[in-house]
Amino acid sequence: MTRFTLSSPLDMHLHLREGDMLELVAPLSARPFAGAVVMPNLVEPVNSRDKLVRYREAIYDAIGDELFIPWMTLFFRNYSEAELAEVKDDIIGVKLYPAGITTNSEAGVSNLHDIESTLTLMQEMHIPLLVHGESSGFVLDREKEFLEVYAQLAKAYPQLTIIMEHITTRDAVELLDQYENLYATITLHHLLITLNDVAGGLLAPHLFCKPIAKRPEDRDALAQAALSGHPKVMFGSDSAPHPVHKKECSGCAAGVFTAPLALPMLTGWFEQHGALDNLQDFISGNAQRIYKITPPEKIITLVKEPWQVPGKYGNVVPFAAGQELPWRMINQ
Repeated sequence: MTRFTLSSPLDMHLHLREGDMLELVAPLSARPFAGAVVMPNLVEPVNSRDKLVRYREAIYDAIGDELFIPWMTLFFRNYSEAELAEVKDDIIGVKLYPAGITTNSEAGVSNLHDIESTLTLMQEMHIPLLVHGESSGFVLDREKEFLEVYAQLAKAYPQLTIIMEHITTRDAVELLDQYENLYATITLHHLLITLNDVAGGLLAPHLFCKPIAKRPEDRDALAQAALSGHPKVMFGSDSAPHPVHKKECSGCAAGVFTAPLALPMLTGWFEQHGALDNLQDFISGNAQRIYKITPPEKIITLVKEPWQVPGKYGNVVPFAAGQELPWRMINQ
């Protein structure tokens, strides 16, 4: 039986939600991953140290004895130097959402000129900036339109580590090489699907996410970056669970749930493209170097043995529900 091992796999962009949903999905990420960057856009944004500590405690309660670090983020607002100094050791970065651009982002940033003092402090204190990079324009153009903002930030704050979260376009991949302080996360689903999979036939609500999947040439550029071992890209699932009644309805919620099947699917996909040697850096090595982090030692073993993705995990339908995958984790 063919086996493949990954050392301390990391998910550098993860939504764990709260309450009952947190209890359901947190163990499904803690089991295969050694750590994850946890997003702060809860119903009440995580925008203070007290909220962050309470949320982190809730995550640890939900995952039990699993070996897993939740690297916490703060929801962007204008923070004072004292506030950032107090929380610096508790966070991996601060997450900027343009106001209203995605789930629970209504309290996000409306005017970039109003946040310069906080960005200056973050640069001085070596706190990374994580960005959901979309404009409010036509949906297929939102990421491309936001790239000029990334360029402005990269030039204005050259010592600030800037993470372009869940990039979806060829243009974003090209921008990575133009500025030393720009990096990016790429999701599983954006490596595999295009807008045609979401809306080319009957609408597929469980594939609807923000940023929306783009064109084949965009998917191919993301794939080339991941498969070739580009040193500035990291895996970030953007696994974003919603209950069935929030997906299969009018006003479908945005989010794709990939946490429990991400590693088997990535292993199969990298193998298919003859690039298994580059999976370790994509899934962990690059993130460790970019963020200067040391995850717990955790070996995940996968075997080449078919298994079927469940139709549901609790009340959440996963990506590839019901499909047979060629690789599975031991104790899948």
